Amino acid sequence: MEARDINSTLTTVKPARYLRARYTRVTRFFATIVISVLFWDVILRRIGLRRLSRRTAERRYRNAAIRFRALATRLGGVWIKVGQFLSARLDILPETITSELAGLQDEVDPEPFEAMRKMVEEEFGISLEERFADFDPHPLASASLGQVHRARLPSGEAVVVKVQRPDIHDLIQVDLAALTRVIGWLKRYPPITRRANLDALMAEFSRTLWEEVDYLAEAENARRFGEMFRDDPKVRIPEVYGDYTTVRVLTLEDVYFTKITDYAAVEALGVELAEVAERLFHTYLWQIFVVGFFHADPHPGNLFVEPIEPDGWRLVFVDFGMVGQITPEMKQGMRDLVIAVGTRDMDRLMQSYQRLGFILPGADLERIRQAEAVLFDRVWGKSMRELVRTHPQEMRQFAKEFRDVMYEMPFQVPEDMIFLGRCVAILAGMCTGLDSEFNLFEGLQPFAEQLLSEEGGEWLNELFRILIEQARALSTLPTRMESTLEKIERGEILVTMKVTPDLEQQLKTLTRSIDRVVGAIFFAALSLIGSVLYVSGERLLGAVALGMALLLMGWVVLRGGRG
Repeated sequence: MEARDINSTLTTVKPARYLRARYTRVTRFFATIVISVLFWDVILRRIGLRRLSRRTAERRYRNAAIRFRALATRLGGVWIKVGQFLSARLDILPETITSELAGLQDEVDPEPFEAMRKMVEEEFGISLEERFADFDPHPLASASLGQVHRARLPSGEAVVVKVQRPDIHDLIQVDLAALTRVIGWLKRYPPITRRANLDALMAEFSRTLWEEVDYLAEAENARRFGEMFRDDPKVRIPEVYGDYTTVRVLTLEDVYFTKITDYAAVEALGVELAEVAERLFHTYLWQIFVVGFFHADPHPGNLFVEPIEPDGWRLVFVDFGMVGQITPEMKQGMRDLVIAVGTRDMDRLMQSYQRLGFILPGADLERIRQAEAVLFDRVWGKSMRELVRTHPQEMRQFAKEFRDVMYEMPFQVPEDMIFLGRCVAILAGMCTGLDSEFNLFEGLQPFAEQLLSEEGGEWLNELFRILIEQARALSTLPTRMESTLEKIERGEILVTMKVTPDLEQQLKTLTRSIDRVVGAIFFAALSLIGSVLYVSGERLLGAVALGMALLLMGWVVLRGGRG
């Protein structure tokens, strides 16, 4: 019996029998994948057929991804979520696999309406007709864990009701058990375990999945987003109807307008697609980098465009089951990353990689820095269309120059960044679909400048610290040079070169030059600090610093004249 047949008659078969069949089918599928990888990528390479393994790898990986995609679509439940999860693991899986899984949509055949009616009535303890004035039997959307129906409350409000699929908790348990078995097999393959903590990934995935079937938690997420965007007229979050919400039934305001990927319909509203891409991108940047709490499932079915009279529009979010939270440490690392990309600061970029845990232990940091610098020079400022049109020869040249980095791939995505990575990948694809000329760098640059300006106090403190350290070191040079000169004159230092009569004069000239350098550095520092203080409103302190800078410049000029 096919899985789609089992799904359609789930309420009439014994659950235990169905669950056993499901577990067996999944483990059998992954067993064939593991055996294939073992034969082609381990055994053949060890017996000297590495070239044959490499030549067939892309085709084999694509076929495996296609088979898994078909399996996930048939079974639904956890496996669509697994496919979406894997599509973000560019650091572990070949691009051939991740690109094939990237388009896996969380859309499956709907449950029979009677099964959903029974679920709603069990949750509220009364008939569907008593609870709702109207309830559309045809689902508005059907996903792997639940489906959405339009309805109307007795008070007249238009709502959407999200109802969990029957026995979804049993399906999750058996699917996670099968996945745990597969993880046990993969833990024996070093190329994967070297780049990822599989146990931690499994724990993170399981936690997120169980949160998605807790509709009370999703309702709280929706309320939090509503509060976040309460004063933003450009974004709309649906209202939660708490009296009509339980763990397995969620009732929200009906805000299903024009789907964000229905480009013709969006343009028919008089809305520029490029404007939609820009607002979507900046809304997510604000969620991630400023608030640290973001909508982690930005697929087309969860984002809409709502027209507003006379000629405005709003970006609308739905489905708050999958959210991400950013720790202060992660937030600072990502802020550094955005600032580094926006300002092309390679040192800061490397520091952000390390802070976020993106680089494997023992990696050659200087070599990675060189590769990143070359890559920046080649891709900076290009639109997504231009990047796609990059000549293959240019990429081959880059791969040849940095073949050691490409071979080792010393990068990883930490467990707590997986859903953020997936979110950003989907977001980039959506923005490019809306606007083929969408430029990631131009979008990041003003945001990076804003973040940098917000660091004003910290930046000034850091500037003071660096200047003081450098000035302290430089200011000791004249004294050290004078001391060295006196020791040479007294014969306390033996040198192996011939001392010329004008050596003393040369050393004194060098000392005066160093004095001028030190003075110039202090002048520049005081001028910069005075300007910052003056512009910031501290006019008295700024004037004092600028006055000291002028006095110091006078000393430098006089010192130079004496030379």
